[in-house]
Amino acid sequence: MEQCASVEREVDKVLQKFLTYGQHCEQSLEELLHYVGQLRAELASAALQGTSLSATLSLVMSQCCRKIKDTVQKLASDHKDIHSSVSRVGKAIDRNFDSEICGVVSDAVWDSREKQQQILQMAILEHLYQQGMLSVAEELCQESTLNVDLDFKQPFLELNRILEALHEQDLGPALEWAVSHRQRLLELNSSLEFKLHRLHFIRLLAGGPEKQLEALSYARHFQPFARLHQREIQVMMGSLVYLRLGLEKSPYCHLLDNSHWAEICETFTRDACSLLGLSVESPLSVSFASGCVALPVLMNIKAVIEQRQCTGVWSHKDELPIEIELGMKCWYHSVFACPILRQQTSDSNPPIKLICGHVISRDALNKLINGGKLKCPYCPMEQNPADGKRIIF
Repeated sequence: MEQCASVEREVDKVLQKFLTYGQHCEQSLEELLHYVGQLRAELASAALQGTSLSATLSLVMSQCCRKIKDTVQKLASDHKDIHSSVSRVGKAIDRNFDSEICGVVSDAVWDSREKQQQILQMAILEHLYQQGMLSVAEELCQESTLNVDLDFKQPFLELNRILEALHEQDLGPALEWAVSHRQRLLELNSSLEFKLHRLHFIRLLAGGPEKQLEALSYARHFQPFARLHQREIQVMMGSLVYLRLGLEKSPYCHLLDNSHWAEICETFTRDACSLLGLSVESPLSVSFASGCVALPVLMNIKAVIEQRQCTGVWSHKDELPIEIELGMKCWYHSVFACPILRQQTSDSNPPIKLICGHVISRDALNKLINGGKLKCPYCPMEQNPADGKRIIF
């Protein structure tokens, strides 16, 4: 972080110089324009009177030309000073960061260059669609000649269409979507549909006594959710008592809080992404954040590997040479490491549960077989290797 702070200080200096230069430049040009404007008015007045150019006016014109030249030279000189400040930012970056980041990982670890480029372009494209930058995503498709079918785009288009409506406080598209996916949302134990109906009911309450009958009529939508959300429904029904006095000054004023709109956007994004098989966070942004944490450690490991001349230590595509702690935020699924081989299990080398209850990897199991029998490395129980069962976390 010290390296980032050092570069940030240089950037702040440049920004401050830009701001000062801009203000000075604007002020100097305004003064110059005002001076030239006055001289032009005097020349026009002399021309209308038909008099010849006086010696005084000629001297003033010479001074004006000299002033213009001096001002331009001063601004150009100040601009050159800014160039030197910008170059110092580049030097600070080179001084504080390793410019050859690609060399951290051996080329043998990655797929072909074309495959890398295609994977990166698809990750950027998915990020753009997920962030709602549809026009930029379409431009990338055209320029990179990526062949993306409509089935890939459709979930993102629908998601962004509904989110835009929610940001405009239009519940219609979201309610329509929730009703059409009601059964699947119930399987996820989602309360999205109830929250949408509750927000619509609150909007009716905000309309005052004129909307009371409409609110009571709309309350019938809460019937399917009465068992799971009884307390919340009771609160909303109780608020009707204060409708004529105004909910803003009642014990139910929290119902009118604008934070409900931000909450419904988050709930819809989370449940819709889960339903559509999408990640809530952009995979590109998660990978970038994880890379920022892992990169310093990997650079240190690279230096150690080169120093000890053991380049063969890191040659696998699906694992790192050491464990890197990324924090709880990046824990998306369970991970099992074989206690015998000290390797993370995978689809090709899954965890196997022995009869005695101990769990090892399949590769470890195969290496422990002796004469068709397997002796557990943790207890003396002998067993048939075929009795081991694969575990899926």
